[in-house]
Amino acid sequence: MTDPDASLSGNELGDFLRARRAERDPHEAGFPDDGRLRRVPGLRREELAHLAHVSVDYVVRLEQGRTRRGSRAVLDALADALHLAPDERAYLFTLAEVAPGPLARPAGRPEVAPRLRQLLDTMHDVPAMVLHRGMDVLAWNRAASALLTDFGALPPAERNLIRLTFLDADFRALYADWPRAARECVAVLRMEAGRTPQDPALTALVAELGARDPDFRTWWAGHQVRGPRQLTKTYVHPVAGELTLDVQQFTVDTHPEQLLVAYTAPPDSASQEALRFLLQWAGLSSTQAG
Repeated sequence: MTDPDASLSGNELGDFLRARRAERDPHEAGFPDDGRLRRVPGLRREELAHLAHVSVDYVVRLEQGRTRRGSRAVLDALADALHLAPDERAYLFTLAEVAPGPLARPAGRPEVAPRLRQLLDTMHDVPAMVLHRGMDVLAWNRAASALLTDFGALPPAERNLIRLTFLDADFRALYADWPRAARECVAVLRMEAGRTPQDPALTALVAELGARDPDFRTWWAGHQVRGPRQLTKTYVHPVAGELTLDVQQFTVDTHPEQLLVAYTAPPDSASQEALRFLLQWAGLSSTQAG
């Protein structure tokens, strides 16, 4: 059952295992119809235990939150039995092996290194920004403002790509396929919440989105997870029209919780022409951001 506010339940490991178990087709897993009524979709607990070569009691204790740690071999066996994707497998290990009392986010907004800000400012032809965990926007260049939104006009607490995707009508309208983009946001947030379950800012964001958006509540309950990766997104911009851009994400060695994100168009494409037009337009009307 989904929490009304879609916030973190306190038993993320059990919730995640149940969600993935519900998605596994028992017939594909080799279990024929035995005539018994299936009260829930997917694998039964005893079927998962059989596939992973663990006891049913162990699966029950994991799902009920009575234990959360297991050996790497057992976790790998569960991941194999559930056919977890690489991001999902990593998330399972994060939940099962997290140290007691994880640190919350330090007070105040994280600092962006001056040289990183300088790099953003020199990327005149490439929309780029620096993100913190949970997709908080820490710094951006003029091109990113032209493409996405005027981040400088937003209160710092609202400079979050996931929050904007769900709660800002103009930002939402930028996506040619909003449901796909929004589900990706939820998967990223779920992964980040698993890494830092006691982060009050992330917990507050999940609670706010769950209270205000029914789609978020539905997708959050699905326990899909995804880490940073290269993406392709299509935007419908009010000035430049349709742009299909590659979203490149780079870790920042000196600040492991920060990502440098850049938006690029394929060479000699219509999207490259549209992006060039947008940046020329922005050069006439934008002010320096960051």
